[in-house]
Amino acid sequence: MTVLVEPDQFASELRRWRTRRRFSQLDLAIRTDTTQRHLSFLEQGRSRPGRAMVVRLAESLGLSLRERNDLLLAAGFAPVYAESSLDAAELGPVREALERILDGHLPYPAVVVRPYGELVAANAAFAVLAEGAAPALLEPPINVLRLALHPDGMARRVENLAEWGRHITGSLRDQLRQSPAPGLDAFIAELDGYLPDADPPADHLGFAVPLRLRVPEGELRLITTLTSFATAVDVTLSELRLEAFLPADGPSAEILARRAL
Repeated sequence: MTVLVEPDQFASELRRWRTRRRFSQLDLAIRTDTTQRHLSFLEQGRSRPGRAMVVRLAESLGLSLRERNDLLLAAGFAPVYAESSLDAAELGPVREALERILDGHLPYPAVVVRPYGELVAANAAFAVLAEGAAPALLEPPINVLRLALHPDGMARRVENLAEWGRHITGSLRDQLRQSPAPGLDAFIAELDGYLPDADPPADHLGFAVPLRLRVPEGELRLITTLTSFATAVDVTLSELRLEAFLPADGPSAEILARRAL
């Protein structure tokens, strides 16, 4: 199955992604197991790729499944990867597995999110993060990043808001550089607007910024881990992320354990 596209659309998209990934034509040709000459012809629109070549190029460029489908469309081919609704019957086993994973993280908070923070599911311990937040921030669809940094959300209870918040926005900027998305730059600017100015401390590690959250029992020190469905062949599943909040010290673990009783 093919679709009608602008003649130079694939060529321009291929050049754009190669440039964004900072690959030379030779680099990408070697990764894709083709010749630099053939790749040059593709980027000039002098040659048309087959579907298998488009898939190989997309894989070599490290594109997401959604971006791979877009590149296939630009070349005139139908998408290869399905995009199912999370409510679809065929994803029932996936939903059950997610529920078991979330429950398995108790008594520690854990959430499943779509790109850029849209909440899909959460376990019961998520309440420790959401408590005291303005009702408007808890209306579906909940965005956990906005909830985390908004002054009417978690921000009022976060002891290291500047450091932790800029860790979040820095991660979003990395995603924006890798894969531009409509509205993401405006969303980052919104989140930045909630943060106070501050320089990272001298011992800042960058990759390991704990969340220091005030609760009635004291202070929780939490670190986060991210899990993705790396082998997913469905766009919806490939974009889900499991974020688990784990205690960084004994007192934090004890507080969360007592809350679960």
